[in-house]
Order: sequence, then C-alpha cells, then structure tokens
Amino acid sequence: MGNSTEIVSFVLAMYGNMGNFKHLYFLLAMLLYISVIFANFVLIVIIYVDRNLHEPMYLFLCSLFINEIYGCTSLLPCLMVHILSETHEIAFFYCFIQIFSMHTYVAAEFGTLTVMAYDRYVCICKPLHYNIMITNRKVKIVILVIWMVSFIEVGVLLSFTIHSKFCGAVINKVSCDNNLVVELSCSPNRTLSYIYDVVFGLLFTVTFPLSFISYTYVRIIAVCLKASKETRMKAFDTCTPHFVSLMSFVFACFYNLISQRFDMTFVPYELHVIFSSCLLIIQPLLNPMIYGLKLSKIRHAFKLFLKLKH
Repeated sequence: MGNSTEIVSFVLAMYGNMGNFKHLYFLLAMLLYISVIFANFVLIVIIYVDRNLHEPMYLFLCSLFINEIYGCTSLLPCLMVHILSETHEIAFFYCFIQIFSMHTYVAAEFGTLTVMAYDRYVCICKPLHYNIMITNRKVKIVILVIWMVSFIEVGVLLSFTIHSKFCGAVINKVSCDNNLVVELSCSPNRTLSYIYDVVFGLLFTVTFPLSFISYTYVRIIAVCLKASKETRMKAFDTCTPHFVSLMSFVFACFYNLISQRFDMTFVPYELHVIFSSCLLIIQPLLNPMIYGLKLSKIRHAFKLFLKLKH
C-alpha cells in the first residue's frame, strides 16, 4: 500500500499524443455528438406529437432515446475538451459526475431493454391480454422505477469510492471509470466497492436482465414455431430492432468489463479506444437509426411530421 495523497484531479492517459490529427478527431467527435442529439431528439418529438404513438412500446422507446442523449452527453463533451487539451486532466468532482452519469446510463439502458423484451413477449405470446397487462400508466411507473433504481444503485456504489484515499491519479482510459478509480484507492473500503460492484453491477444490472431477456426470447421463439408464417414475420419485424440494439449494447458492456479486468495490450490502440467508447457513442447513434428505419409507425409519423413543417 502506497502513501495516500489528497487528489484534486485525475489524468486520463489513453489520449496519448494526437499531434496534428487532434483537430480532425475533435471535428469527428463534434459531428457524432450533433448526430446523436439530433436523431434522438427528433424521434422524441415525433413520439410526443403523434398521439397514435402514445402506446406502451413507444413510451419505452422515448425513455430509451432520452437515455441515449443522457449517456452520450456524459462522454462526448468531455472527450472533445480533452482532444484539444495538452494535459488531459479532469477535476476530482467532475470525474465522479461522469462516472455517475455513465453508470446510470448503463443501468437504465439494461432496465429499459429488459422491460421492452417483456412488452414484446406479452404482445406475441399473450396478445389477448396485452391491453390489460401492459398499459400506459403501468409503463410510466416502470420507467420511473427504472430511473430511480439506477440513480440509487449507482449513488450507493460511488459513496464507497468518493470518500477513499488515493495512491495514484492516472486512469488508463479516455474517460473516468469507477473500477479504475477504485484500483487507485488505498483505503480499506475498496473491498466493499468491489463486492457491491459485483453483486449489483454484474448480477442485478447485467446477469439478471440478460437471463430474463433470454427467457422471453425462448418463449417467443417457441410460440413462433407453432404459429403461421404471417405471425412469425410480424414477430420478426417487431423483435429485430430490439435484438440488434441489445446485442450491440451487450458487446460494448462486456468489452468494457473485460478490458477493466484483463490485459488488453494485444488489441491495437486505436481499436481499443473505439471499442471502449462505442458504449456511449455507437449505441446512442444506432438505436434511433434501427428503430426509426425499422418500425413502420415511426416512419409514417416522421413523413407526416415533415409534411406539417412544409
């Protein structure tokens, strides 16, 4: 255990020396951020304006799109600042704000994707009971619970970390990360932080939701195998966007979990930075694209929205 010091800022070491390319990287990051904000905001407005989309599935999507803007904002503005910076230092307090935002984004995303899977399960497997089991009022309550639980869960996690004494200040990433910050701690409560992270971070936030989603898909597949071709095609159309979004998110989450715990030096530096950041960049850009293009009601509402503007 090293000598602890009072840390006022951390150094994000993954930026390296970008040389003359830093202005190009800044421009790309800015374009990505604008694209994410624009795409998600447009779909939120369309769902809000079109009363035909005031249905459970689209309320879940609206929550998902809000979460994409929230998650992307926790990374990209800071990323753009550090691309142009020479020191890549981040203030202690802002570092923990970023950790809080990123972790609540992940928790809310998994929670929303889980209840969306249940929504599709009821729609396909119990269509006659759908309007009773899934109502707008219930959906609003579930969305509120997801966000509240995410905030409380991450708040408790950070309470273990933020009061720690630190023996180092270098984070080997382009953003703050709770596990990497805990590794810099030389306080006894770092063990509690690891345990809580495993129990609530891995079990409740990741493992249980994935297990439940897998169960719903098994039931959906079982029903589709006995159903007509028309029913199978309908199930395929409604589940494809959710499945693609889920797989993209799961890949990004597991890459981040693995890279925090194992040596990833065999992965090229550029790819490592991209894979580490895709959780908060690719996912927020992918979701409005796949749902906006795949779901016919949203496409139709978007066309009407454009006509009204003219």
